[in-house]
Amino acid sequence: MKPRTVRAAILVLVQHNILWHSNTEEEGEMLEFHTQECLMRLRFGRFVWQAEQLFGPSGAEIVQLILDHGKLQPPDIISRLSIHNPKSSSLYSQTLYKLISGAYLKPSTLLSHHSPRDKRIRYEAEEKAKISGFPTAKELREAQETAEARLKREEEEAESVGLKPKPKDLISHRSSKKKAIEEDMVDDGVYFRVNFDKFNTYIRNKLIEMAAGERFNRSAALVMRATLKATEARQKSVSDARSDPTSTAAITILIPDDDDLSTGLVTSTKKASSASLVKDYLGLMSAVDNPTPAGKAASFISLIDNKVYVEFGIVSKRLRRRVLEAVARERHGDDGVRIVRLLLDIGKMDEKQIAKVAMMPNNVVRPLLAALSSDFLISTQEVPRSADRNPTRTFYLWHVDLHKAYSALLGHLYKTLYNVGMRRQAEQEEPSVKAVLAKRARTDVAQDENLLSRMERDVLKEWETKQEKLTVLEMRVEEAVFILRDLDKVGSHEDI
Repeated sequence: MKPRTVRAAILVLVQHNILWHSNTEEEGEMLEFHTQECLMRLRFGRFVWQAEQLFGPSGAEIVQLILDHGKLQPPDIISRLSIHNPKSSSLYSQTLYKLISGAYLKPSTLLSHHSPRDKRIRYEAEEKAKISGFPTAKELREAQETAEARLKREEEEAESVGLKPKPKDLISHRSSKKKAIEEDMVDDGVYFRVNFDKFNTYIRNKLIEMAAGERFNRSAALVMRATLKATEARQKSVSDARSDPTSTAAITILIPDDDDLSTGLVTSTKKASSASLVKDYLGLMSAVDNPTPAGKAASFISLIDNKVYVEFGIVSKRLRRRVLEAVARERHGDDGVRIVRLLLDIGKMDEKQIAKVAMMPNNVVRPLLAALSSDFLISTQEVPRSADRNPTRTFYLWHVDLHKAYSALLGHLYKTLYNVGMRRQAEQEEPSVKAVLAKRARTDVAQDENLLSRMERDVLKEWETKQEKLTVLEMRVEEAVFILRDLDKVGSHEDI
């Protein structure tokens, strides 16, 4: 490739936030590919749909335009969208303000183009250099936490731009008692990009709502949806371990009047109030009848001082475990799931203990453990009885390394996404399909598809059916990727 072409490609990738670049004293300017940013393209359609649900067609058009261009300034956004209808510029300006103030769009800063991994390594090295003598595990952990906090603080300070106070002559007062609603305005000199974390919270909330419906019933899912909606505006990222507090009254208000919550519960009274039914569902989902570690691990919310909190960390951990068990069942049957659950609940065990507790014969357990290990669903821990580490005098304990298992599953899911994309491309490259698509692209056929023959319409219909099936499969696989990768950021990482 020509150097000019390479430079143009790099500029486009940087504009779309797919490339990080940094300057080092040893090697000069270095480029790094942002894999997760590239894979996020699979959710762009969902982001545009979500923006339309929240802000109408104008919000969807703004989000789609920014996704198409990577990052844009407010004047460019409004001028491009209102080019055919100049009177609509005020509508787009109001919608843009709502998107920015609600954190659906965030400023594109200089720090966002540098690899956070490089900065984290440099900050950790600076903190470790302050330690005198041989560092202990506690000091190393504190150095990592300090570096992480410093990096997060820098990012928050850099992203604090975007809105600026209105000039005094532009602030209008409706009356002496009421102040102006909007005293801030969008900074036209800042480039904005889509905040994926904010949109990902809606995907997470939908998964939690579906999980509550599967665990209990539809009425419980409605209460969970209202609980999540009560704190929706304050949810900024999927890394939050717990939602902000809300009240039972706020949840009751958000439940539609035409939804009958009494159908999901057996009550002693003939007609209970909505507030009492909401309290019953909240008590059910918080496992108040089971105040044990097992009950807490199965809960969706927690009730503290008459406040309701959604436990994102607990639910996310359970969703990831469900994906792991689903893969184990698909590949190794119910016996494989039994062994995985046993090791997750008890911990490290040898082969004889597993066979005894799981009530399975040794000749069945041994090959099953080997098969699970080959798929990286379980791992072994060697405990030698002598210093020479002789295998004949070594205990082999089986356990589930969640981080290793989830990483292996993510690798398989990425390969599946690649295979789906290649299958879609191969279907489109079929000679018969390619000819029909080329004919449909003609201007006369695009206006009147009756110009296509019956056989061509059948070929086109069959191709569209295959494309729809591949898209559904891609969305299901991408949902599993979201659970394993994005929800892995929730809370602490001690168990992963």
